[in-house]
Amino acid sequence: MKRKLENLYQRYNRDQYVHPDPVQFLYLYDDIKDREIAGLIASSLAYGRVVQILKSVSYVLNEMTPSPYLFLKDETHTSMRKTFKNFTHRFARGDHLAALLQGAKNVLDQYGSLNNCFLQANSDDDGTVIPALNFFSNALTDKDSTPGHLIALPQKGSACKRMNLFLRWMVRKDNVDPGGWRGVALSKLIIPLDTHMHKIGLKLGFTKNRQANMRTALEITSGFRQIDPDDPVKYDFALTRFGIRSDMHIDDL
Repeated sequence: MKRKLENLYQRYNRDQYVHPDPVQFLYLYDDIKDREIAGLIASSLAYGRVVQILKSVSYVLNEMTPSPYLFLKDETHTSMRKTFKNFTHRFARGDHLAALLQGAKNVLDQYGSLNNCFLQANSDDDGTVIPALNFFSNALTDKDSTPGHLIALPQKGSACKRMNLFLRWMVRKDNVDPGGWRGVALSKLIIPLDTHMHKIGLKLGFTKNRQANMRTALEITSGFRQIDPDDPVKYDFALTRFGIRSDMHIDDL
């Protein structure tokens, strides 16, 4: 299994296969202050049809040109609601997006960066990122408005697929994941659990749970941790190409 996964990683974990994955938007920003904001937006909107995801993320980031970080520092909740009043992405409306951005603005004002906020609850004693993720997700939830489902809360049992995807992008650094965050161990990351990864986890025998919740995400992550203890989400990008590329077949695993 290790050999098969390594072969998949070497073959498909390359920048030439990134498009149409929303991680492509992070490559636009060399400054980590901008990249982490772009990553939060791209991951929060990473559900539904990929064409619509790319369209929505592109629209939001274009409105924040040239710097997502400076946009949040300069704008108010009222001005952001006005800017994005016509925004829709499946279940999300402009007020949900403005609430997410206001939450990020609050975090920047209090901690200086999203990374610093996450590190406030990141302990060497924790086996996974869940405690820090709880703290981080709650910090992003503005008290006066709601981002709706754009921010999932781990304490409610959600698999937090999009937030774990965000962490993969920000903590790992290779040909696909741009990295930039400090202080978070790769070994503590949790697999971003979507439909494709759930099927793979079942096929590999890492879980028997038919519900795509946090328990299942942890079981599948534990399975990958047996193969690579230091980097259990290493194979995520390559494996999720099974749901995208016609030349890949899950039966080959």
